[in-house]
Amino acid sequence: MGVLSAREARIADWTARSVGTVWRAFDLQIATYAVLLTFFGLAMAYSNAVASGDGALAAGSIFLRGLLWTGLALVVFTVAAAFDYHWLKTLSWPLYALQLGLLTTTLLIGTGVGGSSRWVTILGLQFQFSEIAKILMIVILANYLGTRKGRMDTIWSILGACALALPPWILVMAQPDLGTSLVFAAIVVGMLFMGGASLRWLGAMALTVLAALPFVWTYVLRDYQRERLTSFLDPLGDLQGAGYQLFQSQIAVGSGGFFGKGLTNGTQNQLDFLPVQATDFVFAILAEELGFIGALVVITLFIALLWRILVAGWRSRDPFGTLFAAGLGSMILFQLFVNVGMVTGIMPITGIPLPFITHGGASLISIAAGLGIIESINIRQGRAEW
Repeated sequence: MGVLSAREARIADWTARSVGTVWRAFDLQIATYAVLLTFFGLAMAYSNAVASGDGALAAGSIFLRGLLWTGLALVVFTVAAAFDYHWLKTLSWPLYALQLGLLTTTLLIGTGVGGSSRWVTILGLQFQFSEIAKILMIVILANYLGTRKGRMDTIWSILGACALALPPWILVMAQPDLGTSLVFAAIVVGMLFMGGASLRWLGAMALTVLAALPFVWTYVLRDYQRERLTSFLDPLGDLQGAGYQLFQSQIAVGSGGFFGKGLTNGTQNQLDFLPVQATDFVFAILAEELGFIGALVVITLFIALLWRILVAGWRSRDPFGTLFAAGLGSMILFQLFVNVGMVTGIMPITGIPLPFITHGGASLISIAAGLGIIESINIRQGRAEW
């Protein structure tokens, strides 16, 4: 008793070496950058909670909800990292059905602003299923494109990917949610490009989209969406209407200066001049309170995170892993570029959230799931390090 048999000793040694390999393969940089960005998001939630007048620790405050979502995101990240990503390929079609089901459910019972259907309330928590649908779309396309390696120079492979993305895209546009629909398009384009699709056919597809823009502008977009898209050209033209948000956002960004006014000291936030400061325009509050230095640190963290995601894709011996990394990287990069451009006035206002920073549980959960899958890919390649 107390002495291991030879067989038990071999099993214990194999287990120890396996666990050690897993931890060596775990990309600590990805986790570190994600945690730091989450802290910035919680700091903004704290500031917005103080601005509400109820206090950061008041029941149901945006800060406490942020802490709750962060805890759930950590669980999702851990489970996704432990889950063997190879099963995602097997479950691709059931996940596609799940994606369509979630988006259809949102249209049927979802609530929103101005007659839209974007959120579903479950046990007092609001879920935006379109955020989860982004990650599911990446999984589905990674599986589809991964099985066509070496055949992406044909128009049929490109059209097949577009056909897979079209039904969820239509359901998102029906909510209506222009921002998420644009993210879907960015995911498809990024994954096709990284998957080796013919540039000739991608160019032809881009020209087709450009030719369809007048029709989309006239018959698909709502009046308020057209106003948002054009207000950035002349924000001073309608300060009490479509240009109000952008004008106040630019004031916030400019007033932050180099070092910022300090957390909870931003006037645009605390005096409630800037609408939706916890979601679409949270980066403007960050720039006002943490200044150029704080904004630069956040953008640098995003760039570092994107780099590690792409490194994971390049190291993957599985086309699925490479393509999933391309899709997740495309999603984060597009949202970063558009959101920051939106609040500074160089991009139209489209309501695209900034990952980690924008308050919203579904966005954080979906990002956590995506990064967890990246870690699962890393672990099962056995080749990642600090």
